[in-house]
Amino acid sequence: MEEKPGNIFTFHQDVLQRSEKEKLLNQKSVCIWMTGLSGSGKSTIAKLVERKLHDLGFATMLLDGDNVRDGLNKGLGFTPEGRFENIRRIAEVNKLFNQAGVITINAFVSPTREIRALAKSIVGEAHFEEIYIDTPLEVCESRDVKGLYKKARAGQIPNFTGISAPFEAPEPADFTILAGQDSPEESAQNLVDYILPKIKLN
Repeated sequence: MEEKPGNIFTFHQDVLQRSEKEKLLNQKSVCIWMTGLSGSGKSTIAKLVERKLHDLGFATMLLDGDNVRDGLNKGLGFTPEGRFENIRRIAEVNKLFNQAGVITINAFVSPTREIRALAKSIVGEAHFEEIYIDTPLEVCESRDVKGLYKKARAGQIPNFTGISAPFEAPEPADFTILAGQDSPEESAQNLVDYILPKIKLN
């Protein structure tokens, strides 16, 4: 019988510790994980938050659903299995940025509690901030810039969150943004005010 080779990969411990990189950047690296329906305002708010943190002198990285699926996760579908793998890969990338001392902002539907729990388990609970962009479905549909809700209502897009696939709101989130009530600018500033004490090193 043919003998199968063993594991040829060796996991190397970091030469430099996360704390050393955080000290160099003068910040604590955290994962800001924004979840909410399509059209809830996640990407808009995430971009504003990154700009505000950058202007305050923080090193950041923004991971957004459309951009990630155009490269790293190109080819993954929106089946439960595809969504699971999409989030798993994103969380692993987030973990690498955090280990480099970089504050990482994520804007993904990530519709179920199970899938967000997966992300948290990969990133690490101590560094994971779950932010719920709470926008009513009717508001999201009224924004429908890409026409996705219209197509989903017509049955042209299967497994569309909020229409033919469920969205499970966090119970509770670490921080909730009422994006259907506040402006994007107000929402972004509220999130920055919440996150600042968690990323200041001193």
